Amino acid sequence: MTTVFIAGSITIKHLDAKVRERIMNIVHQNFDVIVGDADGVDTSIQQFLLDQDYQHVTVFCTGETPRNNVGHWAVRQVKTYHSPGSRAYFTAKDLAMAEAADSGLMIWDTKSTGTLSNVIELLSRKKYSWAFVNKLKTFHAIKSVESLEQLLDYMPPPARMKADTKIGLSEKVSALRSREIQMSLLAERATASEHH
Repeated sequence: MTTVFIAGSITIKHLDAKVRERIMNIVHQNFDVIVGDADGVDTSIQQFLLDQDYQHVTVFCTGETPRNNVGHWAVRQVKTYHSPGSRAYFTAKDLAMAEAADSGLMIWDTKSTGTLSNVIELLSRKKYSWAFVNKLKTFHAIKSVESLEQLLDYMPPPARMKADTKIGLSEKVSALRSREIQMSLLAERATASEHH
């Protein structure tokens, strides 16, 4: 069963028609949906899934009970030792979702580091995601470091600097890039040895 991690920026309160259409595709294919419990886009996604009377949903949360679970779906509590309310505390849930998902659908305001982290976490696990750039109303498939860097071009410079401070964005991208280079070198070597 395919599991899709749907998330987005807290600043986005309304799902664009294109996003709703994409979620409908997921619903029609009966994929499992995992979603967080935050205000903003998580709650909008939950509300939309509830309106479709969709059952294959799991809400991930850190802490005893989810902050939002509008459809009273199954809940997966993520244990963390970080102090409640801290960034690391909520990030634990996102990491668990990136681990559990096969792919992601991320609705991004071009600034939020949380949504960006999800894209990076999925990519580092060799999973792809579709990022919807809310301002431009466009989808971008993130399947490689190159496609991630194209997505980052939409970030305003102050937001990018903030992302470097908050999540070490540049280091994460470099680490992914060097891993991608290593993978392709290994693949080349494997191909070369087959021909000898």
